[in-house]
Amino acid sequence: MERFAELLDRLVLTPSRNGKLRLLIDYFRTEPDPNRGWGLAGLTGGLDFPAIKPALLRTLAMERLDPVLFAYSYDYVGDLAETVSLVWPTGQSRRNSTPSLDEVVHRLMAASRSDAPAVMSELLDELTPSGRYAVIKLATGGLRVGVSARLTKQALADFGNVPVEEIEELWHGLAPPFTELFRWLEGQGPRPASAALAPFRPVMLSNAIGENDFASLDPADYAAEWKWDGIRVQVVSEKGVRRLYSRTGDDISGAFPDLVEHMNFEGVIDGELLVGNPRERTGTFADLQKRLNRKTVSKALLREAPVFVRCYDLLVAGDEDLRALPWAERRTRLEAFVAALPPNRFDLSPLVPYGSWEELNRLRCNPPHPVIEGVMLKRRDSAYLAGRPKGPWFKWKRDPHTVDAVLMYAQRGHGKRSSFYSDFTFGVWTGPEDDPVLMPVGKAYFGFTDEELRQLDKYVRDNTIERFGPVRSVRADLNHGLVLEIAFEGLNRSTRHKSGVAMRFPRISRLRWDKPPHEADRLETLERLLQDELGS
Repeated sequence: MERFAELLDRLVLTPSRNGKLRLLIDYFRTEPDPNRGWGLAGLTGGLDFPAIKPALLRTLAMERLDPVLFAYSYDYVGDLAETVSLVWPTGQSRRNSTPSLDEVVHRLMAASRSDAPAVMSELLDELTPSGRYAVIKLATGGLRVGVSARLTKQALADFGNVPVEEIEELWHGLAPPFTELFRWLEGQGPRPASAALAPFRPVMLSNAIGENDFASLDPADYAAEWKWDGIRVQVVSEKGVRRLYSRTGDDISGAFPDLVEHMNFEGVIDGELLVGNPRERTGTFADLQKRLNRKTVSKALLREAPVFVRCYDLLVAGDEDLRALPWAERRTRLEAFVAALPPNRFDLSPLVPYGSWEELNRLRCNPPHPVIEGVMLKRRDSAYLAGRPKGPWFKWKRDPHTVDAVLMYAQRGHGKRSSFYSDFTFGVWTGPEDDPVLMPVGKAYFGFTDEELRQLDKYVRDNTIERFGPVRSVRADLNHGLVLEIAFEGLNRSTRHKSGVAMRFPRISRLRWDKPPHEADRLETLERLLQDELGS
């Protein structure tokens, strides 16, 4: 367990992608089975211990510590796992050695809700502070060490000197602790047979097009499609097994049974999942969010927010793999394939006719629907290649909206940001012109550099006027305050926000030290933008 804890510590403190890959490869190379397999499962979200909840950890900590001391410690540290691991009293374990990761996983798996407190207490007694941190993160999920499932699979591919696409195609047929996978990667066993029916195929991704790219590209070589603001999905129906995958390979079928029941075909479709009916209404991303991250969905929500797939590409038709064919040929096959599918659940992504980059730019800036966030460019002779190859596909998104808002609240981040105030709530002015008040309209935690983060953190500490647990209220009025330029992709109506609007992908694009707070934007500015987007 301590070896896995050391890995997590080093991953948190290693900012570079290549550095993280080296750490993961070294762990896979030096840690024996089954420990490395359980470590892999933890890093990729493949472990679930339903009896262990964050509330349980708070209760255990306050049983061992003075509650006021724990509350002060938690407020100062900002992260529950880190707080408990540091303040947990030592010296109560009767063991002479720490448990292995394999032992920890089996003890957590066997824990019921009634004995979970005793199991966690024993583990925390037996481990060092870094081990405690690791077991808490493992038990509650969300390691937050800057490692995605895709990066972990890339490390496996580098470790075994195989293409990462091969790992991804095998992945859904494998189970922890992945002993057969590691034997194959080390050259000590055969390639694992894919036990998964209707497996995920690694998706093809695009590159953002730059101003300098147009000079070397011929418009005649590229077809254009609208880029819709939903989520990219892969629809797989093979040999009676139906699965809906996110673009990262997560099986999300359980949240969309209304779509799965209409997948009565043999093949694999690449497309965009949207709310509504393709013939009548295409909903916003906010509508789709009601359906995301759910294991089950109510009948009322099924009626309120039905989903459909706007089809982009056809990867497999029947038993024929089409990925090596040119895009133009796949498009022809896709048109015929979609024509036979239920029209209220599947429709064809329309092509955008254009003759020059200038004409396409005009169309991009004035799309026919508010849910469109730009255009996709696909080279007509391109095969369907996993990953993000440079050249075949480009995305040309609409320019983001910006608004000048005033910093109102700040909260500590997680992981390597746990010692910084890095999550910021901002607001715009509303009310009478001569006596306005700030209305919170969003929250952002990225877009700034490390140096700007240090500047923001210092500003928050120097200008705090109140504290609400881990949140600090920052001085903000007409004459004193920090203005932030916020970039965002779009707006939606929201009943969950007091302002009535919700921003799409807000991020801090600039610190406006030069701008006084009374010159920040008003809520009416966002309302006008929302009306323009909705066409009202």
